[in-house]
Amino acid sequence: MYHKQLVLLTALTFIFLSGFSQTREIDSLTIQLTFQDQDSLKVDTSIKLINALIENKEYVKAIQYLNKSEKLAKDLNYISGLASLNLFNAQIYLKNKDYKNVISSYNKSLHYYSKSNDSLGLANVYQKLGVLYLELGNYSKGLDLSISAIEILKKYNLKKQLGELYNKIAEAYFNTNEIEKSLLYNQKSLDISKELNNIDGIIFSTISIANIYSIKKEHRKSIEYYENALTFLKLSENENFRCEILPNIGREYLRFNEFTLASKYLIEAITLNKKQNNKKGIIISYTYLSELNLKLNKSRLASYQINEAYKLINQIDDDELKLETLRVLIKVHSANSDYKAAFNRQSEYYELKTRLDLEKDKNFFSNIPKEPSIEKPKIDDENVSESLQDENKTNLEIKKLKLFIYGLLALVFILLISLFFLTKSNKRKLKYISNFKSDNENAELKEKLNNLEDMNQVKNRLFSIVSHDLKDSISSIKSFIDLLNNKDISKSEFKQLLPELSENADNASTLLLNLLSWSKSQMDNLDPKAEIFDIKEVIREKLNLIKEKVAKKRIVVIDESVKEMVYADRNMIEIVIQNLLANAVKFSRVGDVITVTNRQKNDKSLICVADTGVGISEENQKKLFSNEGFTTRGTDQEKGTGLGLSICKQLVDLNNGKIWVESEPNLGSKFYIELPKKS
Repeated sequence: MYHKQLVLLTALTFIFLSGFSQTREIDSLTIQLTFQDQDSLKVDTSIKLINALIENKEYVKAIQYLNKSEKLAKDLNYISGLASLNLFNAQIYLKNKDYKNVISSYNKSLHYYSKSNDSLGLANVYQKLGVLYLELGNYSKGLDLSISAIEILKKYNLKKQLGELYNKIAEAYFNTNEIEKSLLYNQKSLDISKELNNIDGIIFSTISIANIYSIKKEHRKSIEYYENALTFLKLSENENFRCEILPNIGREYLRFNEFTLASKYLIEAITLNKKQNNKKGIIISYTYLSELNLKLNKSRLASYQINEAYKLINQIDDDELKLETLRVLIKVHSANSDYKAAFNRQSEYYELKTRLDLEKDKNFFSNIPKEPSIEKPKIDDENVSESLQDENKTNLEIKKLKLFIYGLLALVFILLISLFFLTKSNKRKLKYISNFKSDNENAELKEKLNNLEDMNQVKNRLFSIVSHDLKDSISSIKSFIDLLNNKDISKSEFKQLLPELSENADNASTLLLNLLSWSKSQMDNLDPKAEIFDIKEVIREKLNLIKEKVAKKRIVVIDESVKEMVYADRNMIEIVIQNLLANAVKFSRVGDVITVTNRQKNDKSLICVADTGVGISEENQKKLFSNEGFTTRGTDQEKGTGLGLSICKQLVDLNNGKIWVESEPNLGSKFYIELPKKS
């Protein structure tokens, strides 16, 4: 009896000394645990205590009880207890971002729940592990695990957990650009929140759906959902939601040039976000207010507002918002004729956009520690001087360059031979059909003759266009060879010029190989070799080809293309995009803006190359796509073959697409291409 009283006194003293921050529950469980026998009931009590300690953020004590309880559970072979304890282990490892041990603990927990046939426990781990994989970027595995948990949660009618899981799945699909699936799961989450009368859940899902409709360019639906969210906000005290909604709904009204409503929401957004010290909300509000005032020709006010946004942009971690701010900043600088600033911001815009596009394509565990890489031993030969190594390296680069140029010339030679035999073959066919035609006026032969003449015409135009594009690259390479042969450049100058030369050579090589591939496939007919490819990749490649011309004219280029698969002959479409971009540059003045976009339109892909250049008269628009070779000089007196747009039309037509233009003199032009997304 005396012994038990002593133990009780000791336990009470421990509780008192451990601090007043502990809850009554922790106090009670600690006392209860002191008197329990070494059995499964003691493990269950310990599990409750560990959970309370973790909730109270007393992790050190939680770990002490975890270690003791896990040992006891193993001795008792208490499977259910081991499953729960490993879940707590994972929770503590997660606090320290020790992902390797987090996943190991979750897997152990899965093993024990499976062994005890505890489907609810399995669902709980599937959910937690799935969410972890999603947050770390492994969307494939995360979605598999999360979807596995859904049916079990439905079976037990665990709507709160199900709604939370739907939100995570929706977010994962959004991050992998599967917008329709993201919309579906956000809608499911919204339905559950309505059933549970979870106001904050309703607002969160409604905002997410509004954001998706905005991306889908269904702006009226987006406004409808934002307005719904504002209505539900009357029942919530969460001002953070209002901070997010107001600038976004202002942006949507701006899409329709409804300036009064847009201004109302954006001004209210600035006031509220400043009050809440929400820098992201302030930036969004200023950015779109600036765009609004730019449209109203209030350039000074637009400049002030976009500069206020730009000052704050580096204080938050949101690259997508920074990209949008830069887009508007470029427009404002251009409108104010500050072309140098516009050009500098444009470079910043492209660097950021390229990095973000690359990051979106990645799908791996960026946060999970990788196996340590083994460094290769460094060579340190003291007998070889640094200057001699540089000399050898330079000589090697020159040799490689010369070999590449010889290869390039060989490709040109092969191309000329291909052209010769192709033309000769077609001439023989024309002569034969013409002779036969004089003896027998046959309608079928007339059609074949016309088709063959058209084919020769198309091929000749195609070769003329691509050869014209090759001229600059080959001239640059020739000039560089002359400098090398005459030893007119130093080693340092060589190193400075090498990247530019390499780019020119790569461009020329790519064009030649495309042309050879084209001529080989067209020896007999003009049937396109359709395939599924990402139009964004083509746009990015072709924009890189015009960088120098754009810089020379100080033109602002905005690439708003998105990843989208189309079904067409890639070589043909590359030629079309290249010609449209070249024309946009040709007819743009200093400081003009070229914008490239693409979006889904029904089951088609709609690509647009727009410029704010000199524009095209209505009379000349009728001549653009004709076979007569209509051409005019560019803003820098650039010459052209006059064949580009006619061949573009024929190539687009061959791919079951459409091409058209909308233009006004002195306001610019928009060239549209519509292509199928599937066969």
